[in-house]
Amino acid sequence: MGLFDKIKNGMKRTREVFSGRMDELVENYKELDDDFYEDLTDILIMADVGMATTELAVNRLREKCTREKIGDPARAKDALKEILVDILKAEPMQLKSPMVLLIIGVNGVGKTTSIGKLASRLKVMGRRVVICAGDTFRAAAADQLTVWAERANVPIVKQFEGADPASVVFDGVQAAKSRHADVLIVDTAGRLHNKAHLMEELRKISRVVEREFPEAALGALLVIDATTGQNGLAQAKVFSEVANLQGIVLTKLDGTAKGGIAIAIRNELGLPVRYIGLGEQIDDMQPFDAKEFVDAIFG
Repeated sequence: MGLFDKIKNGMKRTREVFSGRMDELVENYKELDDDFYEDLTDILIMADVGMATTELAVNRLREKCTREKIGDPARAKDALKEILVDILKAEPMQLKSPMVLLIIGVNGVGKTTSIGKLASRLKVMGRRVVICAGDTFRAAAADQLTVWAERANVPIVKQFEGADPASVVFDGVQAAKSRHADVLIVDTAGRLHNKAHLMEELRKISRVVEREFPEAALGALLVIDATTGQNGLAQAKVFSEVANLQGIVLTKLDGTAKGGIAIAIRNELGLPVRYIGLGEQIDDMQPFDAKEFVDAIFG
């Protein structure tokens, strides 16, 4: 199965709902009047694009259709696709060597599986990878991560449950340096109920990396469960305050009919989606491509 086919299949639920409504919209209207734009607004909001981003997209569409004298709803649909791609697109993420990549997100979003998939993907690309089990607070987190490290066939550094995360990261850095690793992927605790504690924990981890591994680039990716919709946007807002995020890993897209959340996050927070999760297999993480994503939604 090709890359686009995987994305298309993974986006099936979103496409069935969104594309069906868009087709009805095109069939029901002969001209682009206010009712057309109101119905389009409802469709985008139902897809979890969010009010602010929906208003931006619809306003841009109005302007484009007026400027280019587009009066046909079918052509307006194509114009909308171009606008959404433009909102989503971003410069590719630069994976440097050596690099320490912090993986952040609340419990239950698919952080562990995302780390395993990312490690596997990087290894296939020829990168030397080490995983560090820095979430020492969640029961069995290190054990679950070990299973994915074994699937990806990469080494993992871990300590006992309840250990100081910064201490585990220290060990991880030493292992990465001794193995001449290109990327050290660090799991972090996913607790939002105490933002101050979370912020201090991330600062401690960052200080360890900067002190012990100054030659390494330090980055962070936020994992968000697409099925949580606008709650995912709220999580992204909080984590963007406490970490220097390079982008989003959007998981469980195959389990939601509201994949438009990716567009809302990109527009409202300026955070590009870097990878998308479309299943439970180790090769089910795909790099995000704005045009392929929009094409998969529209069908």
